[in-house]
Order: sequence, then structure tokens, then C-alpha cells
Amino acid sequence: MKVRILVGILLSWLLICIGPESTLATTDNGSMTDEEASTLGEEFGIVVGPVDEEIQKELKLQRPQGVAVFEVIGNSRADNAGIKVRSVIKEIDKQEIRNMVDFGRTLKKAMTGCNFTVGTYEPAEPGEPVSWGVNFHFVGCKRD
Repeated sequence: MKVRILVGILLSWLLICIGPESTLATTDNGSMTDEEASTLGEEFGIVVGPVDEEIQKELKLQRPQGVAVFEVIGNSRADNAGIKVRSVIKEIDKQEIRNMVDFGRTLKKAMTGCNFTVGTYEPAEPGEPVSWGVNFHFVGCKRD
């Protein structure tokens, strides 16, 4: 009986010290599907999909990593940040994006805040000597 009371006290103390939002105190394992990631992308203002072999060849990527942007929804946070169609999202808030699941998890976390950055590998403007480059887009709060 004394052991149960002691364990209860220790667990209560641990929850007080680390807080209920700690990963030790929650059961959310951060699961994410490609479909959920796609839906989050649309909420952000882009239609996305995995980087396939065709995109990899077109962009001369060593590996098919990142998330391809197929459409940018007008007047969205993504549009206001300057994200372009045919770009590949490589990072969000300094977190590498390798696939749709990485994209969904990281975007979900980033969109809870007001400001974050999105790193893309994208086509340069016509007439530029370099055909592809890395750009960082600042995503701010959308204000009325």
C-alpha cells in the first residue's frame, strides 16, 4: 500500500515538473498520413504531392526528396509568402522535409504559430542565368 502511494506521489510530482504538454505525458505519437499532409497543405494554400522521378529529373535532384508544389491557392498564406508552382519544399522552420509525412508534421506544428519560414528549391525568373535556386519564404500572420 505504501509503495502505491509513493508511486502516485512521484508520478504527480513528475507531471507537475514536466507539464502535461510533455511528450512523456501524452499519448500522441505524431502520426500523419499523406492525405492528412495534403489537407494541411491546402489549408496553408498549396496543393502538394511527393517528388516523383519526373520532378527529380526535371530539377536534377540527387534524391526524390521534399514535397512538390502543384498549385498555389490565391490570397492564401502560401501565396502571400511567394511560394511558386513547380517548387519543391525542402524545409520548414529549419526542419528538413523528406516526404509528405515530414511535411505534414512540420507544417502542422508551424501553423500553430504566427511566423515561420519555408525553404524551397524552385525555378528562377525567366532570363536569370541560374535555372534553379533555393529560396526562403517568410510566412507571417494573415491579417484582415
